[in-house]
Amino acid sequence: MDELMEVDVALARELERTGTDPSEITVRRTRPTPSGRGRRVPEELGQVVLVLQGGGALGAYQVGVFQALHEAGVEPDWVIGTSIGAINASIIAGNAPENRIDRLQEFWNRMEQPSWIGAAQALPFFGSHLANAVTVANGIPSFFSPNPLAFLGAHMPLGAEAAGYYDTTPLAKTLTELVDFDRVNACTTRLTVGAANVRTSEMRYFDSRDMDLDLRHVMASGALPPAFPAVRIDDELYWDGGILSNTPVEAVFDDNPRQNSVVFAVHIWNPHGPEPRTMWEVMNRQKDIQYSSRAVSHITRQKQMHRLRHVVAELTRRLPEADRKTKAVRELAAYGCLTRMHVVRLLAQPLDGEDHTKDIDFSTAGIRRRWDAGYKDATSVLDAAPWSADFDPVEGFILHEARPGMLMTAG
Repeated sequence: MDELMEVDVALARELERTGTDPSEITVRRTRPTPSGRGRRVPEELGQVVLVLQGGGALGAYQVGVFQALHEAGVEPDWVIGTSIGAINASIIAGNAPENRIDRLQEFWNRMEQPSWIGAAQALPFFGSHLANAVTVANGIPSFFSPNPLAFLGAHMPLGAEAAGYYDTTPLAKTLTELVDFDRVNACTTRLTVGAANVRTSEMRYFDSRDMDLDLRHVMASGALPPAFPAVRIDDELYWDGGILSNTPVEAVFDDNPRQNSVVFAVHIWNPHGPEPRTMWEVMNRQKDIQYSSRAVSHITRQKQMHRLRHVVAELTRRLPEADRKTKAVRELAAYGCLTRMHVVRLLAQPLDGEDHTKDIDFSTAGIRRRWDAGYKDATSVLDAAPWSADFDPVEGFILHEARPGMLMTAG
């Protein structure tokens, strides 16, 4: 927040120097827009942003959402992700639009468990538990493999960059084959990935607009402890950003300069759920609460902030011109902003029979069901085009809540 205030004060000084009226400011894109995007999202609404949570196997839902957007000609200008969301985001930003679905399909094909595990899941009572136990014991060949030394004891000296129950070298190889980081750093599609600084416990967003990204940044965003080891970047260790903020939509809200946007925020953990009655249900609900990452409170706060920015801008506009030109008013006016964000929140619904192990359900059937659900939900949103509905002009943040069977807009 302090950084935002510093930028706003700097803007106020620039306005004073140039004699520009704050109400006349128009924020411009700083990066080229991918050609052909926005068939169902009008250009005047601004940049298209895709925000992806972390959640392991649940990330297949995100790919279904992206497929629906892609088929509608809605290619994102900016993709933001944490953990599996960062991995999906890097594949999107690191490939030409015409190759993105094929690369995502290839990645998720490599994540699938062997076919015999899928057959075992059909067994009554213990089928899914057996499948997940095999994943825990053997890993996923193209994702992670067991680190034998870690199982020799909790005090076994492993080294800071190897302290994890699994080795993620297979994932590094997979991403090297599927992501073109030269394309990422060309920033035709902006990429941002979130990671947690191990030493300071601060969230860090690595952004291709501001720096060159490489494999380490994506790996760091997915380094969930204690399963996966931390990743070192510039002499600092980083873990999965999901342990601090698994819903990286804040990166859009706090961006500078702010831009008009249509934000597709894809949530794969449910903030709302029934009261748990067994320990099995407790573990499932605990994960949902932890990784839904205060999404509702984030959105409430941002709605308040954006409304206040619009109010400041409107009050400034109503002042006499002579007052608007004074230094004091210019500095205050810099806190106003007329940008507008339409935020479409897609929320994956739980599958029948899933439990707290759902994020390691890399079965063919599980991946397919989540992919299909994401595709269906996003298609419904695109057909409804909620951003075209009437809204309060004072609002700078308009939330569109997408749920199965209905689309609800909250003021």
